[in-house]
Amino acid sequence: MPECVVIADDLTGANATGVLLKKMNYNAYTVMNEERIELSSLENCDCVLYPTDSRGVEPDIAYNRVYNVCELLKSEHVKVYANRIDSTLRGNLGSETDAMLDSLGEDYTAIVAPCFPSSGRILLGGYMLVNGQLLHKTDIAIDPKTPVAVSEAEVLFKEQSKYPVSSIYTKDMMKGKHYLADRIKEEIQKGSRIIICDCVTQEDLDLIADAVITSRKKIIAVDPGVFTAALSRKLIKPSEKAEKSRILAVVGSVHPATKGQMEDLWLSQRTHNVFVQTKELLDSKEARDKEIQRVIHEILAESGKNVISTVTGDGIYPENRIDFNYYKSKLNCTMDEVTQIINESFAEIAYQIFKKEDSYKGLYTSGGDITVSVCRRFDTAGLDLLDEVLPLAAYGRLLKGEFEGIHIITKGGSQGQKDAINRCVTYLKEKLYI
Repeated sequence: MPECVVIADDLTGANATGVLLKKMNYNAYTVMNEERIELSSLENCDCVLYPTDSRGVEPDIAYNRVYNVCELLKSEHVKVYANRIDSTLRGNLGSETDAMLDSLGEDYTAIVAPCFPSSGRILLGGYMLVNGQLLHKTDIAIDPKTPVAVSEAEVLFKEQSKYPVSSIYTKDMMKGKHYLADRIKEEIQKGSRIIICDCVTQEDLDLIADAVITSRKKIIAVDPGVFTAALSRKLIKPSEKAEKSRILAVVGSVHPATKGQMEDLWLSQRTHNVFVQTKELLDSKEARDKEIQRVIHEILAESGKNVISTVTGDGIYPENRIDFNYYKSKLNCTMDEVTQIINESFAEIAYQIFKKEDSYKGLYTSGGDITVSVCRRFDTAGLDLLDEVLPLAAYGRLLKGEFEGIHIITKGGSQGQKDAINRCVTYLKEKLYI
């Protein structure tokens, strides 16, 4: 049965949110006719999305459509309720949110996080900005069907909703999830049923989701889909599938870009990460073997819960970086020989994971030396190159060896924008039909 119910004001918005959820390995169904819904047919559905086509209708009609669908789809199994709104705040924001609040009951509060970072939609100081411009100064202000002449989200909701509305701004976001959870509870205690949160980045959306969970309050997510996806990722485990192909990302690069790229992946998708303590790989053979086995064990222990696993060198954080000169002296070897020990250790971790868990069908490697070591340990004859994912990121399959046919993407550690690794892993998921 669905654990996430998304009621959207139009079909394209419903589908766009469904794709975000699908990328996190949820079974997501868009339903377009409530009279033909048979709840038994949704047994294997994690997330159901229902478009009401209510953006351009009269507020009372929009209210009735959303209320009726919410009455039909609500159940004790649902962990995430969402009102999917337009990313530029067009339509019947207030009446649709009121409808869900009325259907679900007085112990629910709407948390509005109208941010879509990748599309340039953010809320800062309560003002909606679209690619850096105030909303009322964009073409949305003269939209022929649903124009929006106000950039302040709180004003729009107050004009349209019968319930008290309040806002939480960036200054409160900077103090962590516990403080933010307290602020949410404080606004609810004051009587707010709709709370609008500033949000600029994916990290902000994850913080709001963590705060909501920490507050233990029942909420409705009101957003263009990204906040809903973040909340779902934290609350809902995807249904088990008969066959599930998993992806392992092996990242040993310590380039500053790698840190941002890995954090973007961890924030965007359901992953399980284990940091490799690089120092342990060099202290002694016994310490190295112990560290390799620790990482392998921790990855395999959590594999059943995650499609994506990441093995990351702790050197992406500067405070963990080792003094190579010390180890050159201690081990009486060259810099190349020191780095070879590290690279071969990462390769051994990857090899053992693929050897012990055959559901791993996709591999992402970052850094040329790591990639070479992994290919050698896998005894592959080479790569069957198939596509360019993004500049300097290549997709292909392993040729020969124990794991012939495994899908692989390789990328230089310094290459790409902040979302580069996330894009590579998403590409792998699509190729594996996850």
